[in-house]
Amino acid sequence: MKSAAVVLAALVFTASPARAQEAPAPAQEAGAAKEASAAAERPAASDIARFLAGGAIGLGLHESGHLLTGALFGADPGMKAVSFGPLPFFAITHEPVSPAREYTIAASGFWVQHATSEWLLTRRPGLRREHAPLAKGVLAFNVLASTAYATAAFGTFGPYERDTRAMADALGVSEPWIGGLILAPAVLDAWRYFKPESRWAAWTSRAMKVGAVLVVATAASR
Repeated sequence: MKSAAVVLAALVFTASPARAQEAPAPAQEAGAAKEASAAAERPAASDIARFLAGGAIGLGLHESGHLLTGALFGADPGMKAVSFGPLPFFAITHEPVSPAREYTIAASGFWVQHATSEWLLTRRPGLRREHAPLAKGVLAFNVLASTAYATAAFGTFGPYERDTRAMADALGVSEPWIGGLILAPAVLDAWRYFKPESRWAAWTSRAMKVGAVLVVATAASR
């Protein structure tokens, strides 16, 4: 299940903090100054385009994880059109493999998201205050895509080919457990975006991401 709607948070991620005026403007100039300030804070069309491009890059990176691991395992990865209600999507398909490989292929899209989010938030802790719509688009996709997948996992709905169902089947667990495994790092990374000084959130997020990889051992034992 691939949701193009995950990039609709552009206004939140591209906005920059407002700057206070150093001295009050004359009364008749205050209105014009306020309008100019508001216009400056609104994202330009080019910024929105770059934000959406960042979301597209995030989607491409997610899918590349599935394709790469599928190819490494010789599982003949391909693409299949699916739908989520009236909305068209696509899914990466592959030949049957062992539970451990199935989990790895299904989870690798999230692993790529985790790696890119970690790189962005570690290298650029002040990202929220930067004028960086492309990077913010990538991060927004990662957070919102994980949230969408987790929601589907909690409700066990959506296309049969969804990643969370495949991960749950490979581990032999209920799909909502996978929803929690995917949602927790996304929530923590969103917190880190707004509160970059929060070290507990950073280390808890990293531990959850590592844990999502290590549980492949559970699938290997089946």
